[in-house]
Amino acid sequence: MRPVLHGDVSAAARALLAVPQQDREPLCIRMIYEAELADRFLERTGKLHRVYGNGSLMAVARNRVLADEPGFDDLQYCQCFETVLHQIVRFLATRTRS
Repeated sequence: MRPVLHGDVSAAARALLAVPQQDREPLCIRMIYEAELADRFLERTGKLHRVYGNGSLMAVARNRVLADEPGFDDLQYCQCFETVLHQIVRFLATRTRS
């Protein structure tokens, strides 16, 4: 997966906000997997993945419906943002151990 920036987390959180609460964590894990897959494809071929794009979390999030971005006074958005950060930490911890 490409380096994760604030915009990547925001886009992913907005994708999570657009789905029912029970679907958010699995969707987040899937988006991170898709970004990693696309990044590996780009490294191997020098071309963008036809579905997942350039390997950024933002690219895969933008393949989905995105909720309008609320402020951090929105509890649901904060929870989605937190989910994205948590799953990124898990992914990075797993990748550094491999």
